[in-house]
Amino acid sequence: RDLHANPELKYEEHRTGDKVAAYLTALGLTVHRGLGQTGVVASIYGKGRSKDNPGRSIGIRADMDALPVTEINTFGHISQNKGRMHACGHDGHTTMLLGAATTLAQHPDFDGTVHLIFQPAEEGGGGAREMIQDGLFERFPCDAIFAMHNMPGHPPGHLLFRSGAFMASSENITITLHGVGGHGALPHHSADPVVAGAAIVMGLQSIVARNVPPLQMAVITVGAFQAGEANNVIPQTATLKLSVRSLNRDVRELLNRRIRELVESQAHSYGVRADIDFRGGYPVLVNTPAETEFARQIGRELVGSDHITEQAEPLTGSEDFAFMLEDIPGSYLLIGNGDAATGGHGACMVHNPNYDFEDRNIAVGSAYWVRLAERFLDGTS
Repeated sequence: RDLHANPELKYEEHRTGDKVAAYLTALGLTVHRGLGQTGVVASIYGKGRSKDNPGRSIGIRADMDALPVTEINTFGHISQNKGRMHACGHDGHTTMLLGAATTLAQHPDFDGTVHLIFQPAEEGGGGAREMIQDGLFERFPCDAIFAMHNMPGHPPGHLLFRSGAFMASSENITITLHGVGGHGALPHHSADPVVAGAAIVMGLQSIVARNVPPLQMAVITVGAFQAGEANNVIPQTATLKLSVRSLNRDVRELLNRRIRELVESQAHSYGVRADIDFRGGYPVLVNTPAETEFARQIGRELVGSDHITEQAEPLTGSEDFAFMLEDIPGSYLLIGNGDAATGGHGACMVHNPNYDFEDRNIAVGSAYWVRLAERFLDGTS
């Protein structure tokens, strides 16, 4: 609740990092800071293990950043930072991993090493990629890596798993059309970027309808189309902002190629020029089969088969833990945050100003990480 009341945006997680580091230091752990700018990493060595002799190793990741959302809740731990809110539960994810760290540090009765990874900037900042580029896995090698995210719409503590593609890739694309402005009554003296943009908006949908295999998922959304201010002026430029998603790496490449081809050809046909800016998207999040089955088994043992979903439906949202899974085998799972039957703020969808992480999940999530780490390092995975 302290983290919820003091949310920080991507790459601004200084207070959050201080709190996490202080907590880990109090457990007797050596804390490493600065990976991915504001990331925090600590390692717990099991019996007879050390930095020079780590044995088998597991990474567990929690995200720390908040969102630029104005909270409208009325409880005591409401955000004190105007326009910033933990509307996605990263405060809870961080707390679950700190809870697990407490038990694992006090009872390191396992053969290997647990790397605790507190990541910044999951919300559109690519914090996972930044930590990797700063040498995360060179400095803290992992045989497998895992992460958990809450999911409203399911009862608290219910665990959801999926082998294979679980979260969609995402691209943030900005298209700027450069035309020739002029008087609206004399369009033949201009090159209209608005007309070209309108044709591009419609043409983009044909990529999904006619280029993507029918059994594959793809979404191209034009979320913004900005041009001009007056009704009798043909503007000089127009800007389109796209969100593009898929659940297949080949489809992702197809979409990016066809978007570029279509935009450039359509622009040329209308006598305007197109600049296309692909801005640091996220890859498809793909869970590896063996690690996901191991994660499922831990879920069965902890909460029972009636309280897990063995193979959940994929989600079209994106998650930058995908970058870590491109380098290290592992699995990303979900924990229910509340549904219509349980009510409360936990049933509210993430990114909503009424959202709040379900406190009951802290014990379940912490216990899950403890059991997962102990079993993995004792060679029973």
